[in-house]
Parts: sequence; structure tokens; C-alpha cells
Amino acid sequence: MKIKTSVVTMAVMLSTCLIGCKKQELVTETPKTEKASVESVGAAGIAGVNWADGRDNFVDGWVIPSGLTAGDNYTTVSAKANAILTGFQTNMPGVNTVRLPINPPSVAEAWWGAYTGAIDRALSKNMKVILACWESASSHNGTIDNTTQFWDMWQTVVDKYGNNANVYFEPMNEPYSYSLTQLTAIYAEWLSRYPNVSKGRILLGGTGYSENVTGVGADSRFSGCSLSLHNYAFWATRSQSAWESDWRNRFGNYASRTVVTEYGAAMTTGKNYTGSVGSDNEIAYIVGSTNVFRNDKVASVYWPGLRDNDSYSIQNRGGSGNNITLTTTNTSGLSRIRYGWGL
Repeated sequence: MKIKTSVVTMAVMLSTCLIGCKKQELVTETPKTEKASVESVGAAGIAGVNWADGRDNFVDGWVIPSGLTAGDNYTTVSAKANAILTGFQTNMPGVNTVRLPINPPSVAEAWWGAYTGAIDRALSKNMKVILACWESASSHNGTIDNTTQFWDMWQTVVDKYGNNANVYFEPMNEPYSYSLTQLTAIYAEWLSRYPNVSKGRILLGGTGYSENVTGVGADSRFSGCSLSLHNYAFWATRSQSAWESDWRNRFGNYASRTVVTEYGAAMTTGKNYTGSVGSDNEIAYIVGSTNVFRNDKVASVYWPGLRDNDSYSIQNRGGSGNNITLTTTNTSGLSRIRYGWGL
């Protein structure tokens, strides 16, 4: 009896040990899978959101992202930015990039001294920052408003942040009035003026409304540069599979270099982006878009993470003063955004 009991006991112990070992292997494998997913995000590992001016980023004068005010100094901007960026990081796990607007007046005038508080705060939180140039509202025609002011602006910005590996530069947002030849000439000049900026930190917008990057991507002068791509649901009505094909046509063979710096759909209207697609164009667009980002390893920056009174905004601003709070407007939309990030 004792021998038999010992054998049984040993067998049970061995079985328990083997089961325990199997469970331990499963636990150790899970983080590896999650880590692989995070690293699968595209160019530079960017997973981001836009933080935009409530008036839109096409403004005359200073561009002022939602929550900030023209009277804020550096310290106040930094404090407000800390609250907003913390809100992004808390509510949107995996976000590591914020895209911020600039324009010549914002950099040449007094606002720059305060506005850098938002950039610096993001960098202190180990976030990447994309600085993109917008036109003014009154001169909005898809071209540079004033070339002298344009180059002066970029000289100031590059002088301050050119050596920071987490700052990315997007010469022009949606340069829709330029031909490919004209646009690439501007990009070539940007590179020649600022040769010490690593190419991977330069985001060259595609032709049209930054809507196709294949022409710029094929230009050997820009090998190694990242490519900025936009596409929106309100541009067309398509099925989910057609949206997926449309995205792939827009970036062609350049998925690994492409950063989708703007895409978005209504988030405050109660749509379910994790349910059945059905015949809803926006749902087909969001599902198709994020499928492509994840499967083709394309980096993406949602429009917008925060913009006051924008139905596309995935976060809503509350609180007052420096005590700003963010709440998610659509949990299903957030789930799809993070899915596109590889999470």
C-alpha cells in the first residue's frame, strides 16, 4: 500500500509539475506576443494622435491647440500640456506620438516661447512629436503662403529641435496645389537647407491633400524619408474591402515608410466600430483602415485625439484652468485605433 501510494503521489506531483510548467510557459509567451505586436507598428514605431486647434489648424495668426489660450506663458502651457498628454496616455494605452501644428506667426512671434512648453512636455513624457506646417485661413490654397516666412520658421524650429531624435518635421500639410515636380523641388530644398536632420524624421506629404505618396516615395532623392498620407471617409463611399484596397493604392510599395498622419470618422454619434460593418460607410472605413494599418504595418496618427467641438475627436476635454481632464468619446472607436497600432 505504501509503495503504491508513493507511486500515485509521485505521479500526481509529476503531473502537477508538468501542468504548472505549461502554465508558466503560456504566461511567459504572452508578453512576447504583445511586445511583437507593439513593435510591428510601422515607420519609427509611431502610434499617435493629433492635438488640434478648435478653430481648425488653418488659422490667421497663432495656431493654439485646444485647451491652451493665447495668454498662456511657457509654465502654464507646460502644465496644461501635461494634463492633456497624460489623458492621452491614460485613456489610450500605447499612444506614443502627438502631432502638433505650427505656422510662421506661431514661431516668429511671442507665442513660440510659450508653445514650446507643449513640445517640451511631450518630449519629457518620452513621446514623439510631429511638427507640421499649416497654411493660414485667408491664404488657404494648397501652397506656401510666404516663402521667406516659411523658411525662417523652419530654420527656427530646426535650430531648436533638429538634434532631438524624438522630433519629426512635416514641411507642409496637404500641399494640394502643387504638381509632383513642384512639390518635390520644395522637399529637395528642405533637405538641402537642413542636411543634419536624419531623413527618417522628415515626413513628406503626398500629392494632393497628402492623399498619395507613391510619386514622392519613388523619388530617389528622398530615399529614407518618411511619407505623410491622409485619407478620409467623407471623400468617398466604399465597402470595407474597397477601403482596404484604396489605402494600398495610396501608399503602394512604401508601407514601411508611410505614416498616416490623418484619418478619422465621427466618434461622438454613438456608432459601434467593433460590431457589424453593415452598410455604414464610416464603419467600413474605420474597420478597413485599421485592418490595413495592422496587417501592412503602417504607422498611424488619428485625427484628432483632441479638438474641441469636432465630432471626430476621440477625446473630450473637461476640467478648468490647468486641471484639464480627458474622457473617451467612443470606446469602440478607440479599440479600432489601438488595433491599427498593433495593440
